[in-house]
Amino acid sequence: MPLGAGVVRKGVGTVVTGVVGVAVVRLAERRGGPAARRVAVEVAKAGIRGGRALGEGVERTRLAAGDVAAQAREEMGEQAPVPGTSATGHDGHQH
Repeated sequence: MPLGAGVVRKGVGTVVTGVVGVAVVRLAERRGGPAARRVAVEVAKAGIRGGRALGEGVERTRLAAGDVAAQAREEMGEQAPVPGTSATGHDGHQH
């Protein structure tokens, strides 16, 4: 399984949770009642947690890929670029 497949799967799950959450909230608004609202709140909480977990997973993947690239450059005798910069500069050309 590719490294990003798990992140994509989590993202799809988060989107589905959000869609279901919206549907539940609309149902709660139409039907009223504290039980329906409680369900809507619980679904919203799950969506928030899922979004946070997805963000954390993406950041872990980004950091791991950066570590691998830096190690590969080091083993090739190259110096890794400073994070947040590119070899060509700010507008696509070297100075």
